[in-house]
Amino acid sequence: MKKIISYPFSILYVILLVLLLVIFQPIQWICLNVFGYQAHKVSVDILNFFLQKSAYSIFSSYAIEGREKIPNNVPLIFVSNHQSLFDIMAIIWFLRKYHPKFISKIELGKGIPSVSYNLKYGGNVLIDRKDPKQALPVIKGLGEYIEKHTRSAVIFPEGTRSRNGEPKTFAESGLKILCKYAPNAYIVPITINNSWKMLQYGKFPMGLGTKIKLTVHEPLAVKDYPFNEIFEKTRETIVRDIKN
Repeated sequence: MKKIISYPFSILYVILLVLLLVIFQPIQWICLNVFGYQAHKVSVDILNFFLQKSAYSIFSSYAIEGREKIPNNVPLIFVSNHQSLFDIMAIIWFLRKYHPKFISKIELGKGIPSVSYNLKYGGNVLIDRKDPKQALPVIKGLGEYIEKHTRSAVIFPEGTRSRNGEPKTFAESGLKILCKYAPNAYIVPITINNSWKMLQYGKFPMGLGTKIKLTVHEPLAVKDYPFNEIFEKTRETIVRDIKN
């Protein structure tokens, strides 16, 4: 019954999402090409604010706790579990102060209004999962970028989304490269809960009444730990707080 009830609200929600993405495509272009990076970033922040608020149409919401733990004026590596694309809009909005840059699969770099444009021109990096040699230098470049500009990188070590909230195996390689080339960074573990429920019926209709929550855990200074230890501490911290 809940799935049936979800259909009309899901139609409204999808219409809102599509309208926002289409409207903000030219806005992003103008902001970047006329006014530069900072204006473009503001346009992306505003877009993701509205993308989040549109979730009210399906009686869903986003929340974050522990944001006060994040250190200022240092490079940051946000490491999180990954449950759906809705994770990304939450991270962009809630962590906007830290200029989060994503490591994303190359397929998302084309064909999606606003999303693809930001991934290509907003300082994010696109990797080809079928070509590990291509991924290494671009992740290295992101590490050097956040080290130089005191900004942040976002990495999902699971590599792909969990369809039921259960954590997948965490891969080391991407995070290891970021740590190597951003030695002054702090790793900030984040646990995301419930965003998979937005897609619990598949791509459509949407799940109703989802309460997506991001929990920020204690940061870990990269220089204070051997990589194997900091990786395991990060993984354990994230996984321990996942609730299905």
